[in-house]
Amino acid sequence: MEILIVDDHPLIRDALARVLVQLGRRMGVFPAGSVRDALAELEAHPGIEFILLDLILPDAPGMSAIERLRQARPDVPVAVLSAADDRSTVLGAFDHGARGFISKRSSYAVLVNALRLVLAGHTYVPPEILRAEPAWMRRDSATALAPLPQGAGENFGLTPRQMEVLALLAQGKPNKVISRELRMSEGTVKTHAAAIFRRLGVSNRTQAVFALNRLGIKLTLPPSSNAAPQGAASRHSGLRGSLAAA
Repeated sequence: MEILIVDDHPLIRDALARVLVQLGRRMGVFPAGSVRDALAELEAHPGIEFILLDLILPDAPGMSAIERLRQARPDVPVAVLSAADDRSTVLGAFDHGARGFISKRSSYAVLVNALRLVLAGHTYVPPEILRAEPAWMRRDSATALAPLPQGAGENFGLTPRQMEVLALLAQGKPNKVISRELRMSEGTVKTHAAAIFRRLGVSNRTQAVFALNRLGIKLTLPPSSNAAPQGAASRHSGLRGSLAAA
């Protein structure tokens, strides 16, 4: 697996590279100190499969780093590793398509477990962010999570195809990429997404990620799901588990 680490501090890049090597898989790690350098690395190494990104970079203020990297390679998931870990920053990163958010203030054990989670294709949300429920998730909110019907089972009332779309939405993939991977039109993706949001009682992707955490559900599609044929839904329709914080 090839990973791009984007951070303007060489010591941080070196430390992360050593941690990644210790995760027990063969990895090629490429460092970049700016978004400009990161874009050059992505072009030079098309096999890069994952990006670890600091939000505070000399040439990309705020969330623009996520936007620029995802615009260049929408197929490559981005996880944020940042010292700026307030609630609005975390939510903003997910709004811009981040796969996960890891605080630089995390302990070594939390960092390792969070990296394992995101590299396995899941979503990591800092536990302190989950504990502070936003208004839309409270039981007395008009937009609170809809109750699941009896017998909904592991698909919690969604069709197998919607489960596939949800898994890719949770991975931060844009509609265009989901359309290509599942061989459906972007309009169909939007229709499925709207149905999913209604089912979860949310209005966007970020809220959907939080809803999945609240329900204790972890969805993922294996790498072989790319360009999945229409009849492949049954292979992925029952993927669930605990989305527990590290």
